[in-house]
Amino acid sequence: MMVRPEGVPIPVQTPGGGDRCAAPARFVALGDSLTEGLGDPVPGGGWRGWAALLAAALGGPPGTVQLVNLAQSGALATDVAERQLPAARELTPQFASLVVGANDTLRAAFAIERVAAALDLAHRALSADGAVVLTACLPDPGRMLGLPGPLSRPLARRMRAVNTVVHAVSARYGGVHLHLADHAWVAERASWSVDRLHPSERGHRLLARGFHTALADTGRPVGPPPPLTLDGPPPTRIASALWMATRGTRWVADRCTDLLPGLLALALQECRHGLAGSGRLLDAAAEHTTRTALAALSEPKAAAPMKGAATMAG
Repeated sequence: MMVRPEGVPIPVQTPGGGDRCAAPARFVALGDSLTEGLGDPVPGGGWRGWAALLAAALGGPPGTVQLVNLAQSGALATDVAERQLPAARELTPQFASLVVGANDTLRAAFAIERVAAALDLAHRALSADGAVVLTACLPDPGRMLGLPGPLSRPLARRMRAVNTVVHAVSARYGGVHLHLADHAWVAERASWSVDRLHPSERGHRLLARGFHTALADTGRPVGPPPPLTLDGPPPTRIASALWMATRGTRWVADRCTDLLPGLLALALQECRHGLAGSGRLLDAAAEHTTRTALAALSEPKAAAPMKGAATMAG
């Protein structure tokens, strides 16, 4: 079963002559560019990514599980809760992935309270609908980009806060959680694309294999694990340089316009605390804010049937 980029199934002609649009099970992927598949290009343009690789390894023969990928590049946690979640619930998936949060850490207006509320809403609703929800802790973007300490430490602090929330919300609703940030392959350069923020084909395959293993460990029936054999050689240095000179520079510029002024202020704060030997106070403040955000979440309860748009208000 193929799916158009907007998530609409493409009818597949069966040998008997009829159109086949239904599948025994459905996997709906929510999130940002990581789930959209950036870093794992397919011939003719577009992206494949870990979600497609995992869908092919769920259930029986290939095509048994239909993938609908709703993820969009640049999405924040609130975008997932308010825009992607209603569409996902209409599809009544048996599996759903909820991997988002890295873009939130790269925004000047980062607020862990908003991230926690959005993830809790989405996870609660999908779980109440009967979906098996997949989540993951994400690696620190500052470390991936090789930023200097005063710049990387504030981003690392934000990523720890997001990961703490993701882990807590997943445990709250009984999701299947992948400790991606702790996997050894995360530190391997070959697992990442030229931008160092999105997995390469190898990274996407390893990510799909990680989720497959996590599902199998829960006792859920799955098919053979996603293969790790690459479809082709990794991008050449010339191809990587071309990407950075075209799409990559635009991607960085779009985020720096929003993040850079605030990040520089955070870096100055980091330096002041470093000189005073009080950096632990920044860690403690971030941990307190994260605990407060989790404590503010409502008690877990079944989500009401949703036909309209989801909002952060309920």
